[in-house]
Amino acid sequence: MENQEHFKFSNGVIVYPLSFVMLVWLVFWFEIRFRFDFTNFGVYPLRLTGLRGIVFSPFIHSSIQHLYHNTIPLFVLSASLFYFYRSIAWKVLIYGILLSGFLTWLIGRPAYHIGASGLIYVLVSFLFFKGILAKHYRLIALSLLVVFLYGSMVWYVLPIKEGMSWEGHLSGLVVGLAFAIIYRSNIPKPTKYKWEEPDYDEENDEFLKHFDENGNFIESNTLESDDSDEVPRTINYIYKENKD
Repeated sequence: MENQEHFKFSNGVIVYPLSFVMLVWLVFWFEIRFRFDFTNFGVYPLRLTGLRGIVFSPFIHSSIQHLYHNTIPLFVLSASLFYFYRSIAWKVLIYGILLSGFLTWLIGRPAYHIGASGLIYVLVSFLFFKGILAKHYRLIALSLLVVFLYGSMVWYVLPIKEGMSWEGHLSGLVVGLAFAIIYRSNIPKPTKYKWEEPDYDEENDEFLKHFDENGNFIESNTLESDDSDEVPRTINYIYKENKD
């Protein structure tokens, strides 16, 4: 029952991530349509006006290619977050944006840092490390899937590509790991079967009593002699009732 409460599909699993992605695309469309440039609303490290980018930067992208590369991971990872960790999903999203943005503001180069990639790294890091700490087969499977799909992203926390905010990526990675540790208690317990309990006694197991020591099924008549006499009388009574 506990696992069912944790892993339960709802409309929010699709609606919330889709709404967030649509909002990001709407901001980009607004820039193109009305010839605005919101780059100045990005994170600018160690500048007071750059603090506003902590909130606005995830919605601002420099090009259609930049936006496209962030769209699919953002939707897939946030949908996974709402399905597997719906009780803390909003906390991870909101605090992830704020903390990764603030950390970027502290350690970033003197330039405008924009894009949702910082949040994406928060989600990748959180989903991976949370599954490892959980030791729950479903969450571990999710961790392996995240590594398979986005494991190569780890290289971009290093300054290996010009014009890419590796500081934002590194900040997201650190914040996601911190969340996995902070929320480590919000983990569903794997289902334990009766034979896994420490006080389990197989000699008193009603199911195992139907098998011998070699694993062969033992046929037994569960009806006592007194019951066998009553069954035909009951059937005859019903037959007579229907016949009348």
